[in-house]
Amino acid sequence: MMFKLHIQETLQALLAQEDTDGDKKITIEDKGPKRFRLRSEEGEELVVQGTYHLSNLLQELVIQKLQGESIAHIERSKIEERPAHRISRMIKEHYWNGLTRRMDKTGISALVSDTKNDSLTAEVLPVYVPASDDLAMTYYKSLEADFPIKAVALPEQITPEFVKSINDKPGILSLKLEAVDDQIQGVPFVVPGGRFNEMYGWDSYFESIGLLCDGRVDLAKAMADNFQYQIEHYGKILNANRSYYLTRTQPPLYSSLIYKVFKATKDKEWLASHLKTAIKEYETVWMVQGKRLTSNGLNRYLAEGIGITPEAEEGHYDAVLKPYADAQGLTIAEYSEAYQEGRMKNEELDTYFIHDRSLRESGHDTSWRLDDVCADLNTVALNSLLYKYELDFAYITDTYFNGVFEGYDGSYWWTVADERRERMHKYMWNEEYGQYFDYNFVKQEQTLFESASNYFPLWAGLVSKDDAKLMIDSLMNRLKEKGGIAGTSRTMNANLPKNAIQRQWDYPNGWAPHQMLIWEGLKIQGYTNELQELVYRWLYMITRNAVDYNGTIPEKYDVVAATHKVFAEYGNVGTEFEYITQEGFGWMNASYQYGLSILKDEFVEALNQLKNPEELF
Repeated sequence: MMFKLHIQETLQALLAQEDTDGDKKITIEDKGPKRFRLRSEEGEELVVQGTYHLSNLLQELVIQKLQGESIAHIERSKIEERPAHRISRMIKEHYWNGLTRRMDKTGISALVSDTKNDSLTAEVLPVYVPASDDLAMTYYKSLEADFPIKAVALPEQITPEFVKSINDKPGILSLKLEAVDDQIQGVPFVVPGGRFNEMYGWDSYFESIGLLCDGRVDLAKAMADNFQYQIEHYGKILNANRSYYLTRTQPPLYSSLIYKVFKATKDKEWLASHLKTAIKEYETVWMVQGKRLTSNGLNRYLAEGIGITPEAEEGHYDAVLKPYADAQGLTIAEYSEAYQEGRMKNEELDTYFIHDRSLRESGHDTSWRLDDVCADLNTVALNSLLYKYELDFAYITDTYFNGVFEGYDGSYWWTVADERRERMHKYMWNEEYGQYFDYNFVKQEQTLFESASNYFPLWAGLVSKDDAKLMIDSLMNRLKEKGGIAGTSRTMNANLPKNAIQRQWDYPNGWAPHQMLIWEGLKIQGYTNELQELVYRWLYMITRNAVDYNGTIPEKYDVVAATHKVFAEYGNVGTEFEYITQEGFGWMNASYQYGLSILKDEFVEALNQLKNPEELF
């Protein structure tokens, strides 16, 4: 049954009747009759009933309106589409495209705005270009007459002092350009969404998993190519390609991305090029003694930088700055200005901001697990990821390069990985708790802070069968909630001071990267029942919220209440839109597609029926 509808008239009537709170969405919080009558071209009538079908009608009207149509042709099947199928289709057909950007004349306009706070967007956007990239400098100079940008060459040596000096001139960092049919084009990349309108480090890996699930090998490969550009020209995979991130990297997942893309392309020459770059990153970013490599042979996050981070929202550091301001008889604003300008020296604050930047480098910004201590920790997450690098280097070298690559035998990498596994077991493993814990190498003790990241060793494949059973029992007992795995445990939350700020990476919130690595870990370890349960809980939460709230797919969820209504610092990106979300949120989209790819058919059917997980498990 096909309905031919005048878009503007139908929208006005639909919203007037059903959008009773005026937010230009149709959700369970609207108090309309939840019944809207349509007539088909053949004269048949359909009464669209319920929040979900009404919001689908709204979205389908707006999709065709955005395509420039004034008359919509809408099939009944789109209005009544099963929820899991619809969400997956929208991600595949619409959201990835909505999140894709290019650093060229076709896409630079979409990158000018930086809305993290009011100080980050200028009328003319600086495009910072590495000293080693003449092509990019020439190209962006040529765009200055037509776009509100200015090409600026970076120095060969990028220091924290230099980065601080341009904090009042924030801009975007160039990414890879290539010549296609004698035209310069930017290699595309996928942004997380909302105010995160640039290419992020570990977000890009998880987004790429979703892209590969949807057959978008081109975009996943492009992400890896942009990673390679960053390592070759900026010396690291960037936290993101904005100027204030120049001294920060992010969790290392490049080797995993390389191999996943290679399995799809079978391009051995491409694999060799990227493997060489990944080894370079491993050696120059992670394995420099006294920097991110500590004396016990394990690694830490250590982001360089001076003073307050420019991208933080206004007021974010008030609780930290207030005691120092009060002691000097100054307002927070006055003290902050004096500290930033170097007129007020404070070694304690200097140390705090090293930890704060390192916490942001870890991807977990922010969490009480890492607050004011991150640079002193050998984290389970980081060392698990680097163990995976070493395994990947060993396996790829032996399997595709006859056991030798760039002067390294495969046996070298197997040995290095074994040594890391032994160190992690020595310093981090806690049999009593059935978990690995971050290790404070300054205090020489485990933190005993329960976190989803404590279970990354399952994904990395570094645990024995006996330890894996202990870990999975611990995981399901300590972190499992209605909507999946919480970032930290209920016990850790109970131990916080009464008026502690709600950190977004902590209980009761859950995050896509934690779920995805834990799912893959359960799959590797052979724990099918636990895998299916955790995937279902997470996808049910996403589906239920999308059904009830006009297709909303946000950055994170409260997994205890299984809701997108999160009350924590920074709010919840991806919830502010009108009529239809055109993006979802990058890694949340990916978690949905990856989860569906491993969920058994019987549970996909249950998902479409919106069966509560408490009825199933």
